[in-house]
Amino acid sequence: MVDDPYSYGQIAAANSLSDVYAMGGRPLTAMNIICFPTGKLELSVLAEILRGGADKIAEAGAVLVGGHSVEDNEPKYGLSVTGIVHPARVLTNSGAKPGDVLVLTKPLGIGIITTAIKGGLASPEEISTAVNIMSALNNKAAEVMVEVGVNGCTDVTGFGLLGHSVEMARASGVSFTIFAAQVPVLQPVRNYVNMGIIPAGTRNNLNYLKQFADFAPELAESERLILADAITSGGLLISVPAEKSGELIGKLHARGVTDAAVIGEVNSEGGSLIKVVRERL
Repeated sequence: MVDDPYSYGQIAAANSLSDVYAMGGRPLTAMNIICFPTGKLELSVLAEILRGGADKIAEAGAVLVGGHSVEDNEPKYGLSVTGIVHPARVLTNSGAKPGDVLVLTKPLGIGIITTAIKGGLASPEEISTAVNIMSALNNKAAEVMVEVGVNGCTDVTGFGLLGHSVEMARASGVSFTIFAAQVPVLQPVRNYVNMGIIPAGTRNNLNYLKQFADFAPELAESERLILADAITSGGLLISVPAEKSGELIGKLHARGVTDAAVIGEVNSEGGSLIKVVRERL
């Protein structure tokens, strides 16, 4: 999704580390897992991928403990990460409670932007913004939510905001209401969707999720697609008691997680797992 091998390594590593952060944990060790076409690409490309990953591991305060490599026709890279968390403070996607509010820490639209990159349509500024978001660790968001005390969390990746919301609502035995107008979205995304620049994974997500989601009639297909966008290395979706939401948002912004926003609320189970409205009534 990006041409620069160093950025590719950073994004892959950040994405791999995210699962530990989503559980309120702290990464300790990481192992490289890489597939590489040595007969097609220079080994300098491999070196840059691994350098990008190593820099993110160091930023996370973890230790690189080795890895495994396989000859393959196309490059693939990720990490096997081990972290630590107190057993009584593990956060899961099954802890959301009625009365909670939902907080998202990174903007949506990464899948759409990377599709525009593949099509040669994205500007250098748009590429830089997308790379910075994807390569940003979720460590600060994780630290803040542990400090404040939240009920549940998941990271938003390939199934999009709606897909991971469905998983979280089902696992918690609740339903979610998403306020579409409050969801942070990258600036150029709506224009690209209107041009038809939409990943196949995003379309597949929305087609599958329609059985679980009740959309307000005024929400256009383009808005629904953005909410289902297939993301790489997205933010955390946090379920926090309403009375703590102001503290959570304030501390996130103070730590540099400036896109964090309240995007919905948790309700008692009933009807569709997800209800999507334009804004809170």
